[in-house]
Amino acid sequence: MHSTTSQHTSLNTKPQRPNTTTTNFLTATPTTTPQRTNNTTTNLVLLPALVAVALADTTSYRPLPPSPAPIYSARAPSYNAPAPSYNAPEPVSPPKYDFSWNVKDDYSSNDNGHQETRDGYDTQGSYYVQLPDGRLQEVTYTVNGDSGFVAQVNYQGEAQYPTQQGYGSAPSYQAPAPSYRQPRPSYA
Repeated sequence: MHSTTSQHTSLNTKPQRPNTTTTNFLTATPTTTPQRTNNTTTNLVLLPALVAVALADTTSYRPLPPSPAPIYSARAPSYNAPAPSYNAPEPVSPPKYDFSWNVKDDYSSNDNGHQETRDGYDTQGSYYVQLPDGRLQEVTYTVNGDSGFVAQVNYQGEAQYPTQQGYGSAPSYQAPAPSYRQPRPSYA
């Protein structure tokens, strides 16, 4: 008889190592290291499967269409608007007034005032104020109809700038002497 020997050929190009047995010298027990397998066959099966899954997902990802804008409508009022309770008086004559006020406080150096007269559309007046530099500022103004605000500004006196003390000079106070005593020991 003629015998045929078949050999199993693997796609693995690396030679496979047989299981090896080693002995642990401390416990005197043999240990078997399993044979290391080649994953080429597994890779050849998994790769086409992953490609098929990736190609099977044909869903296109498009943004959702915009939602329609909300529609708001005003509701009809559930009540009737109230009737006016009074009639506004009609102007009888054009405005006419005259006023003035003054403030003078020597302690705070506050000195100012205001005077104004109006007859219809013609307004005239003036105000004054004591400035921090010692001068008195006076503004005289007129307003006639649509001509706008026309002002004349005058200053009285000379600006005074007192010399500044501080920064370079020595302090004018004395440091207080300490008023405490040395504490006595409580353990004595």
